[in-house]
Amino acid sequence: MTTLSIVVDEEEPASPGARLMQTPGFGICIYAIMGYMTIIDIDLFKNELVQTLVKHPRFSSLLIEKDKRLGKYSWKRTKVDIDKHVFAPDLDPGMESPDEFVEKFVSSLSRQTLDPTKPLWEIHILNVKTSDANSTAIFKIDHSIGDGVSLISLVLACAAMRRSSNNPGVEYLPVMPSKKQKANIGIMVVIKRLFLSFWTGFLIVYYTLIDLIMVLATMLFLKDTKTPIKGERGVEISPKRFVHRIFDLDDVKLVKNAMHVSVNDVLMGVTEAGLSRYLNTRYGATTEKHTENGGEVIKKSNNTLPKNLRIRAGISFNLRPSPSVKDLIEVLDEKKELMGMWGNLVGIVLVPLTIALEDEPLAYIRRAKSTMDRKKLSLAPHCIYVLLKLLINFFGTKAAVLAAKNVSYKTTVGFSNVVGPKEETNLFGHPLSYISPTASGFPLALVINYQSYGNKLVIAVAADEKLIPNPHQICDDLHNSLQVFKEAVIKKGLVKDASNLC
Repeated sequence: MTTLSIVVDEEEPASPGARLMQTPGFGICIYAIMGYMTIIDIDLFKNELVQTLVKHPRFSSLLIEKDKRLGKYSWKRTKVDIDKHVFAPDLDPGMESPDEFVEKFVSSLSRQTLDPTKPLWEIHILNVKTSDANSTAIFKIDHSIGDGVSLISLVLACAAMRRSSNNPGVEYLPVMPSKKQKANIGIMVVIKRLFLSFWTGFLIVYYTLIDLIMVLATMLFLKDTKTPIKGERGVEISPKRFVHRIFDLDDVKLVKNAMHVSVNDVLMGVTEAGLSRYLNTRYGATTEKHTENGGEVIKKSNNTLPKNLRIRAGISFNLRPSPSVKDLIEVLDEKKELMGMWGNLVGIVLVPLTIALEDEPLAYIRRAKSTMDRKKLSLAPHCIYVLLKLLINFFGTKAAVLAAKNVSYKTTVGFSNVVGPKEETNLFGHPLSYISPTASGFPLALVINYQSYGNKLVIAVAADEKLIPNPHQICDDLHNSLQVFKEAVIKKGLVKDASNLC
């Protein structure tokens, strides 16, 4: 038995976000499904956890209830018995359908609650070969411990701690260098900058007000169209399936560079196009095949999508810079306290999705860029976070959860995109193949997460088992949409040296 002993008598008040996650009926858990290139040595894995992850204050603390009515909690450091957090069932390495087994295993974990008498996390190690890895470790973490951005930063810190002194220094969300200003600035330049500043300020106020009005309207009465992927009240407790698909991040970057947009713009376009394809199939579209010049040709599916569908995505915005790897290493070494650099500090913004089959594929990306450019100017995520915080402080967490659920019930899909390590790395003593993040407990029937890792991009889909019985089809449609975008930019001559891509 390996135990990390920490003696700290003081308690730290839980953040409003952590308190919100503990409200009955809002128990959200994060699942980090990590595929490894080798079979996992259980003892080595545990030892590495003790030397890194378990040293983090949130992973070695109990969440203690202080005021049930207002939902107040505090963190209290405790001893961690690693054997009570890491589980490795005996499995047949030659089993049939190992990929399906892993999917069902993760789904079964989502039906179980974490033990509140110990730190709110656990790891399940499956030493069975799948199509993407030789073994899999499933991290189940209560969302009150931290958000996805913080957890990815912690992964980088844990990996860096165990490297040699010649740390490659992987940067996460680096700060862009500021542009040098010219010494001589003419009066016309000054006037232009003043005008642009005024216009930008006007747009910020305008878009913020519009977004806040839409959120308020959604909370009260405005809801998405009922579709095959739209959940209803109680969807957060229904069984979920968790699937993922891995494809080349270079394909995304190729489209990004050709269109002069961001990676996030491309992924929003992929999401809109992929869901359009999927819903068209669910509404009864068929694919026609015929023979032409001796070969089989697949004709475009007929369009069965209803007109004027209102479908919106709830997108999480991180409201502060992610903690640096250096800072987190110092926290793990107990040289520095968290000091507000950790926790759930996120805001939500609602983004409308145009569900339609476009004749011009790149229209999805242009529309996504236009939409996301407007959302970047909006301060609505900050305002919503402040409003939820005020609700928690004055009326308790139940009132805040009621407001949050009213918005989620009336929207359709959750979306997130998290930047991961830029290069492949060793994590907890073993070479990591991929990271697939997902979550359970959200009041949505469909959540789509994008996670980069090295030159890979992982699409992770969490779907309601009853409403969406074929989540792999969503992965297929998302991947096919990206390939259509890639072919379109090459065909239009927007890619330099396109001959090298063949």
